[in-house]
Amino acid sequence: MTRMGKPHAGRGGVRIAPLLVAAVASLATLALAAPAMALKPTGLFANFGECPQTVTGVNQCVFATSSSGEFTIKKTTVPITKSITLQGGIIVNEETGSETFVEAADGNTLSKTPQTVPGGLLKVVAPKEWPEFLQFLFNEFINKGITGVTETTELVATPSISRIALLTKEGNALTLPTRIHLENSFLGPKCYVGSKTHPAIVELTTGTTNPPPPNKPITGVVGELKFEAEGLLVIRKNTIVNNTFAAPVAEGCGSQILFGLFTGIIDSAVDSQLELPSASGNNTAILSGTLENATVEAVKKSEK
Repeated sequence: MTRMGKPHAGRGGVRIAPLLVAAVASLATLALAAPAMALKPTGLFANFGECPQTVTGVNQCVFATSSSGEFTIKKTTVPITKSITLQGGIIVNEETGSETFVEAADGNTLSKTPQTVPGGLLKVVAPKEWPEFLQFLFNEFINKGITGVTETTELVATPSISRIALLTKEGNALTLPTRIHLENSFLGPKCYVGSKTHPAIVELTTGTTNPPPPNKPITGVVGELKFEAEGLLVIRKNTIVNNTFAAPVAEGCGSQILFGLFTGIIDSAVDSQLELPSASGNNTAILSGTLENATVEAVKKSEK
């Protein structure tokens, strides 16, 4: 029998107590080495979780939602029925007052929110110059009712912003370099109006536009300003507009069909339907919603 106070040995004469002590010490070391849980903004500042606070110079956070409005290219209008989010940070030059937009920490600066194109492909007819099998394939999609198309506005470069322009209604409040993603089973996953090299530059204002004809001037709305907390400004019922941007041609449509051999033909059909390219004075963007602007200092104070 083992005497009291002395650890007994396991098989092979290995003492169990020293092993337990070592195991506990190892667990304690791991606990100390584990990274602390990341703090997140809370309360009224909860929306600023992706503000790029760690980027040198960022001293403002922005979170905006567009819950209504429209995008129009020539005669095709797509209403905004699902909220689009824009988020990121701002570097304010204290000497000049100039502002530089910094993209969201997670890279999701402008949410990729698909909007339904009214009528889908119902107005599109397979061109007779297409190969017969391609006409047949297209018509099968139509006949089976697979005609719905979604449109998603995507960024192709970093936006620019001016809060002064937004409040004074002078100049561009927000400039979005974009491409428009058109998608359904027939068009495939790579059908875009515009690209990184040929973007649609949408310069949005709360002021009044000065478009070439046939478009006529339209006016945005600054909205209702309210300081919800120290360091937090919320602007509700805000509307920014533009009807002077140009829309380039379609690219990459039907790329999944026979390794993209007929992409050019399908691009041409989309161009014909949407009347692309569409020059300035034929297109419109209207974004209405809420803008939240907070100082980085205030956001950090809310973190838990």
